Amino acid sequence: MSETTVTVVGNTATQVQYRETGEGVPVARFRLAVTARRRDRHGDGWTDGPTSFYTVWARRSLATNIAASVSVGEPLVVHGRLRVREEVRDGEPPRFSADIDAMAVGHDLARGTAAFRRVARANPALTAPSSDGMPP
Repeated sequence: MSETTVTVVGNTATQVQYRETGEGVPVARFRLAVTARRRDRHGDGWTDGPTSFYTVWARRSLATNIAASVSVGEPLVVHGRLRVREEVRDGEPPRFSADIDAMAVGHDLARGTAAFRRVARANPALTAPSSDGMPP
């Protein structure tokens, strides 16, 4: 079964919430506001359409990098798998929400500049204990 992959462009609507699972896996979550802009046919300007909100989830190093790099109001490009959830509560009509399991997140460089810094990764061979259990 294939998954629905989307790329959305919008603005960060909430602070990034960062935590680690019980197994030590980093997880980040934030809301992304996406507003369509259309040319106003009756005038010379632009008009905003309705705003859609997506909950963006990230794991592992992407989560850590998002928590260190993203603030509220910043323009982002998010690429990931779309998940639509249905929530049913007693006596209420069902509610639907859209989540994106992010595979890539970056600042929208059409609306600003960024300074990229590559994350240095530790060399496991330098920190792994030797066969006798002693550090190198």
